[in-house]
Amino acid sequence: MIEERSRRLRLLAATRASLKAELEEPGQLAVLIDAQVPPEWPPETLRDARPVFAGWHEAHPDWTGWLEWYAIRVDAGTPVLCGSVGFKGPPDPRGMVEIGYSVLPEYQGAGLATEMVAALVGWAFRQPEVHHIEAETTPENPASIRVLERNGFQRAGDGSEPGSMRYRLGEFAAEHLSGPQLSSKDTSVVRPRSGR
Repeated sequence: MIEERSRRLRLLAATRASLKAELEEPGQLAVLIDAQVPPEWPPETLRDARPVFAGWHEAHPDWTGWLEWYAIRVDAGTPVLCGSVGFKGPPDPRGMVEIGYSVLPEYQGAGLATEMVAALVGWAFRQPEVHHIEAETTPENPASIRVLERNGFQRAGDGSEPGSMRYRLGEFAAEHLSGPQLSSKDTSVVRPRSGR
């Protein structure tokens, strides 16, 4: 599995095998990711998307890393699956990927979503074909807006769904990466290369 680390998290890119285990045998998922899988897994916002991700993995095995990633909290004793972060597929012809994220309720409010997004943004910008990252949220979700803004995303217009908003990080926004979870020594955050 592709792995990315941050201060409190180990992120693992989902594979066909891990998604099959997640859907059919959660005990096997725990073995594959070497972490406890809480009984309330997955987060509510991810439940309906899991079969879609499984289908994409089946149709495009080369998309590993461009879909779901497991966020495993490793700083509080036994490693535990606490959230998910990922993309809706590989970069489009403009070099854009769209990111999404979700944290189990028990782990919300601790900055884990901000840290997950920061780590995956770093991974994405190390891939030469990525020029910018976009996300969508709604005004009714201020926590999600904070996650994006703390990671340097800027409002980029309306989203694809009525009432949603689109945010972007890339050409004009990467220099604004900031927040308490980031430091100059944090190697999981890599700004886009200049000239984009």
